Amino acid sequence: MKKSVMISLLLFIGIVLAACSDEGSSNEESSNNEQNENNQLNVSLAAEPVSLDPHAANDGNSLYVMNAMYDTLVEQNTDLEIQPALAESLEQIKDTVWEAKLREGVTFHDGSTFNAEVVKANLDRVLDPEIGSPLAFLFDMIEEVEIIDDYTVHIKTEYPFSALPSHLAHPGGHMISLESINKDNEAIENGEQPFTTINDHPVGTGYFQFEERSIDGEISLAKNNEYWGEEAGVDSVTFRSVPEDQTRVAEIQTGNSDIIYPVNANNVEEIDTNEGTYVKRSESASMTYVGFNVEREPFTDERVRQAIAMTINKDEIINGTMNGIPIPAESPLAPTVFGHSDRLQPIEQNVEEAKELLAEAGYKDGFETTVIAYDTTTSDIATVIQSNLQQIGIQVEIQMTEIGNYLEVTGNGGADMFVGSWGTVTLDADYGLYPMFHSANAGSPGNRSFYANEEVDDLLEKARQEGNDEKRLELYQEAQQIIINEAPIVPLYHSVLLAGLRDEVQGFYQFPSSFPYLRDVTKEE
Repeated sequence: MKKSVMISLLLFIGIVLAACSDEGSSNEESSNNEQNENNQLNVSLAAEPVSLDPHAANDGNSLYVMNAMYDTLVEQNTDLEIQPALAESLEQIKDTVWEAKLREGVTFHDGSTFNAEVVKANLDRVLDPEIGSPLAFLFDMIEEVEIIDDYTVHIKTEYPFSALPSHLAHPGGHMISLESINKDNEAIENGEQPFTTINDHPVGTGYFQFEERSIDGEISLAKNNEYWGEEAGVDSVTFRSVPEDQTRVAEIQTGNSDIIYPVNANNVEEIDTNEGTYVKRSESASMTYVGFNVEREPFTDERVRQAIAMTINKDEIINGTMNGIPIPAESPLAPTVFGHSDRLQPIEQNVEEAKELLAEAGYKDGFETTVIAYDTTTSDIATVIQSNLQQIGIQVEIQMTEIGNYLEVTGNGGADMFVGSWGTVTLDADYGLYPMFHSANAGSPGNRSFYANEEVDDLLEKARQEGNDEKRLELYQEAQQIIINEAPIVPLYHSVLLAGLRDEVQGFYQFPSSFPYLRDVTKEE
């Protein structure tokens, strides 16, 4: 009997101890989960990336995600200076030859080695016309990439091009693993479209590495513990597509998101006055504009375009839809960009003169047209433009679509008018003007107006070949004045970048290009 009681007592103690042990384990697991959750970063963007292949996409949402996974040979630091990255040095050893000394010991997320062969394969690929990269314009001055040894390459250009380091720092210069490129080439030979393989399985050298893409488009990245530089401050980051402005606001207010971008200017006060959230403002290198397809009637006539430019009320757009935050744009280049000039003569608002120009062009009673927009902000802008143009008899129908279709339609010349934006990522006028206005880049590379002017082409070509900065500025000023006068676009405003953050997010920086820099981000209690 005593033995039976003793066994029962031991069993009871064992159960209690086990329960305590399980509770301790449960508490520990709960604590670990909470700790891991606290070191996860959730970012909500306005749309899904078009692609995760650096040679396939030049839209903001794609670049925001890719910047965390890939590295370039050189990069901009937060002082906007070019500094070494995958290349320890980049030196112009002749007028048309740049020598890159590459960093040794760097591995891709798939374990393969970064070396000179990889650099050549990447630059050859982005320039390959059969691949058809929309970012080829960034590097079309490159004639040859020569491998000197395992960690040295010579980049030979067709002409002296002083802005090459800035172009190599662009996300179009992200380095993809050679194995990934080879797999994509094999897939193409088997009938797949270019870029498909790498979009599905992106492999870079960045401080985060790709984990998965869910069926609803959520993209998960994990910290790269083998990163060659300073490691990321959080363990993981998840990007979600949240198209509606107000829904993104709710995401950050409830803590479902740590960072949201962009923030609609009309939501700034709501976020700033909410406990635990705020809006970080950063200067930009972007321009928002309304563009015309100059190959479509009646926009083939510059008088029609000038009349519209004279009628659009930029102050109404900025104060009425953007809460007075952006700065009015008189030219395509923001003040942060090399090549910006205060000596340009913009088209001033003058509704009566606009009516006279329309009459001269044969449209005294106006005409009907369409404008395409892709989100709340561009829709709000289009609504103001619609109202403004009624003053001169132009009836505008607003067509709303999602960003992917917008890019396809405007890139294929399927729009009459469109509200768009362009960020001069390199902070150099070559990138701000050459893609948007050179006739060789008509369509998806950037010239969605399909604008062609031989004099502008010549000025832009001379400017990118000119080594003297003062002469470059003169050439860019002349080109911009012609562009303003002929009005293939109407510059509306230069943005102030608005990102919504939780208070616990520290170390966040946003480049004027609008790219968020997530490496140094931490989450503090």
